[in-house]
Amino acid sequence: MEDVVAEVMTEKAIGTPFEDSIELISGQKFPDIIAKRLFGVEVKTTKQNHWITTGNSVLESTRIEGIERIYMLFGKMIDPIEFKCRPYEDCLSDVVVTHSPRYLINMNLSEGETIFDRLKLPYDALRNLQNPIKPITDYYRQFLKSGEEVWWLDQEESKGTGLIIRLWNNLSMGEKKQYMLKSMILFPEIFSNRPDKFNRLAVWLVNSEGIVCPNIRDVFTAGGRGTIEWRGKYYARVPQIFIRLSNSINEIQTLLNCTELGVLEKYWKKPIENKEENWLGMIKENLKSTISIDLIEYLKDRFNCSK
Repeated sequence: MEDVVAEVMTEKAIGTPFEDSIELISGQKFPDIIAKRLFGVEVKTTKQNHWITTGNSVLESTRIEGIERIYMLFGKMIDPIEFKCRPYEDCLSDVVVTHSPRYLINMNLSEGETIFDRLKLPYDALRNLQNPIKPITDYYRQFLKSGEEVWWLDQEESKGTGLIIRLWNNLSMGEKKQYMLKSMILFPEIFSNRPDKFNRLAVWLVNSEGIVCPNIRDVFTAGGRGTIEWRGKYYARVPQIFIRLSNSINEIQTLLNCTELGVLEKYWKKPIENKEENWLGMIKENLKSTISIDLIEYLKDRFNCSK
């Protein structure tokens, strides 16, 4: 279809300022056809009876330099064959994720219904940002329910998860322990009795680390209750999650102090004055169950003894 469109455009350009300027661009470039190195036409087709399809990357990393105005030519290749042509930004209704964030094209979109109208940010302003993903993720975050996260993270956190989704049970013992300790730091709600206390953690493992853990609760609670010895006294029937915390307190303290403030503020959703005090304070807020030991005083004591 691109060849046909380029041929027709070349013919129609004769006698106009666009004569001899039509170029069919080969390869994975955006847009497909350009004119006078200023204007472009992106060609899409479908064999389905609708005017919706997946568009180009939000990042537009393959956009041809100098192209200022792009039009979408969409062909519905069923009987009867129909074509629609609109300014590119006027038919972008949403953002979806395939291997990267991409626009969703809707050729029947009404005025005022584009993704840019919802963002309150014009197309040209968005595409020229250093990080065009951030306004989009910020917009969608307002609709998240507890524990949910946008699937495509901000570019500024762009640590790739790799091509393989790993299962928790296939991780080494060392990896499992590091993720468990990091989880205790980033998600203090796991020490609570809330039924959804592992939701944010499960989403983070998949979204940020590429790890699926079907039995996330068992990672922290399996083994029943245990005993903690403190100041010459034994405290029985302590939940297993606190036993695991107690057995790794020095590693927790080191990891906590090495974690960047910006990372902690993002997951704790609050400004931080003192990492250790803030973390202990959040554990105290979440600690609703009655256990035989004053856990906060115990942790403070262990922290102070290790310094």
